[in-house]
Amino acid sequence: MKIAVLGGAGYIGSHTVKELVGRGYEVAVIDNLQTGFIEAVHDGAEFIKGDIRDKEFLRSALIGAGFDAVIHFAACSLVGESVTNPMKYYNNNVGGAISLIEVMIEAGIDKIVFSSTAATYGEPERVPILEDDRTCPTNPYGETKLAMEKMFRWAGEAHGMRFVSLRYFNACGADESGDFGEAHNPESHLVPIILQVPNGKREAISIFGDDYDTKDGTCVRDYIHVTDLADAHTLAVEYLQKGGKSDIFNLGNGVGFTVREVIESARRVTGHAIPEVISPRRPGDPAKLIASSEKARRVLGWNPKHADLDEIVGSAWKWHKSHPEGYKK
Repeated sequence: MKIAVLGGAGYIGSHTVKELVGRGYEVAVIDNLQTGFIEAVHDGAEFIKGDIRDKEFLRSALIGAGFDAVIHFAACSLVGESVTNPMKYYNNNVGGAISLIEVMIEAGIDKIVFSSTAATYGEPERVPILEDDRTCPTNPYGETKLAMEKMFRWAGEAHGMRFVSLRYFNACGADESGDFGEAHNPESHLVPIILQVPNGKREAISIFGDDYDTKDGTCVRDYIHVTDLADAHTLAVEYLQKGGKSDIFNLGNGVGFTVREVIESARRVTGHAIPEVISPRRPGDPAKLIASSEKARRVLGWNPKHADLDEIVGSAWKWHKSHPEGYKK
């Protein structure tokens, strides 16, 4: 089975490529390296540089190449940036999906696994969140991902394309080998930001609000190890290959940790004090975001293996300690 992984030089994409190669799949990484890194491309995968918004490039990469399926990670993903520059997100995320779908139809590729997000839900009506809960995004990032999901659905109705959309929560951690990890600039995820303190890159960690209705007043999130996410993408491809119908799945551990609990874990793992500073709440931050992933467990056979918070943070620390500048030498 041959799979095209769009955005396979990025954080979750690179871990998924490693998982696919390890399971014996033939993999080609397609990435424009806008936010990905050539060093993150697995040695066992072909690399094709280009932008999925360029239909002629996509045609040259996909048509006649024998791909059975596509896994799509190639989207802009910074919530704050999406609010200040929404057109960038519509251009790249929605525009890229339009080009991709059209070329997939031309190429006769009828299966796609899509990297979606819990941001499609917006403010949750209940916790844990179920796949059929209301979707009302509170930022352009979530809005564009939801639009992409709907495009895949309608392309399926019209052209027989089948898709799996994986809505995941807070991706974190790093591959146990220490060869692949998280490298964003600017960094916006909690775990790597916390670890910048023991790495000497910031003096303290800011906690945005300590007066939420939670056990210690700080926000609660569902943290999922990137290796477990890679496993889920691989299972989703296999599900489609076996004839599974189009569907949407949440990916999370179903357990929430507060910001303070994550900071305490980082203190234990690193042995550093990690000072904290209380800052005002950020607009649009829900108090609790926790996934119900029962459906993914039942239908895909997915079983997260790295749910322990200290293990997650420890794997991230192993990567960041040995790669303080990310993939830069």
